[in-house]
Amino acid sequence: MSTVRPLEDRILIKPTEPETKTASGLYLPEAAKERPMQGTVVAVGPGLLLDNGERAPVHVKKGDTVVYGKYAGTEIEIKNTKHVIVRESELLGVLAK
Repeated sequence: MSTVRPLEDRILIKPTEPETKTASGLYLPEAAKERPMQGTVVAVGPGLLLDNGERAPVHVKKGDTVVYGKYAGTEIEIKNTKHVIVRESELLGVLAK
């Protein structure tokens, strides 16, 4: 699998790496690391197909940093890198640059 092109209103996200160290300098074991809830948009689908045949525009673009629910989407692996595919409605927000 070399590239993934999301369908409909789905968005491909590369999650940010979880913290490996606490603010006080302690290293966290794998079991204590929380699942990431933000990441960078890698690819965006064309938008949801409406009843009238038009497509609803997707409100994020490639390169945006987004926040999503802890258990949202489906995890996939592309070239040994974890990614998440979510629907646009599962996004909680876009982080300002």
